[in-house]
Amino acid sequence: MKQPHSRAEPKHRLMTRLWHWVNAAALIILFMSGLNIFNAHPRLYWGSYGSWGDPAWLQLSRFPGWATIPGYYSLADARMWHFFFAWVLALSLLVFMVVSLINRHFQRDVHITRNEWRWSTLRSDIAQHLRGNFTHGGGTYNVLQKITYAVVLFVALPLMIFTGLTMSPAMAANWPWLLDIFGGRQSARSIHFIVTWALFAFFVLHIALVLLSGPLRQVRDMITGGTREPEEHI
Repeated sequence: MKQPHSRAEPKHRLMTRLWHWVNAAALIILFMSGLNIFNAHPRLYWGSYGSWGDPAWLQLSRFPGWATIPGYYSLADARMWHFFFAWVLALSLLVFMVVSLINRHFQRDVHITRNEWRWSTLRSDIAQHLRGNFTHGGGTYNVLQKITYAVVLFVALPLMIFTGLTMSPAMAANWPWLLDIFGGRQSARSIHFIVTWALFAFFVLHIALVLLSGPLRQVRDMITGGTREPEEHI
């Protein structure tokens, strides 16, 4: 008698794929509209206050129109774009985290085991990356990918959201503890800027690794889900 075939488990679940593309679009728009907002005062300070007469730890030239949303300088329009997609990012991240706990995506794919924290494992993983082998490991992600994924999910994105809330006078008035946590509105703005560029660097690295490890397969799997290889079950 013919045995029924078990359904292949997808490499990337539907919620992961949806969040990946929504998050990518939201971050791109937030980045470009944020540059337009930054152009209103391209100087950064630490503490609670900062103006043209105060010493800044960083001063930049204004970003060109081709790098901003909208493509012309408008603080009001840029803020509308930025605030709308900030809510898209925050709500989609919340939904993704809740669903990922329920479907055990975090426990299955992101959890870093004690063995993976050993220097020998980390050293081997670094060596594999330097050789151009980006698909090694026993699960969907190898240990360096897990660490990066976890830092982005649980550190960088929440920092972006909460420093953004701290810069809002209305939110800071209702939640004054945000100002205490980040050391003032200008410190929150500086942290927001630093994390923005850290995420930009991650985005560039992510695209580079996709191009080096088979872009057609990687993009296809993130659209269709792909198929988890038998040895990848953990």
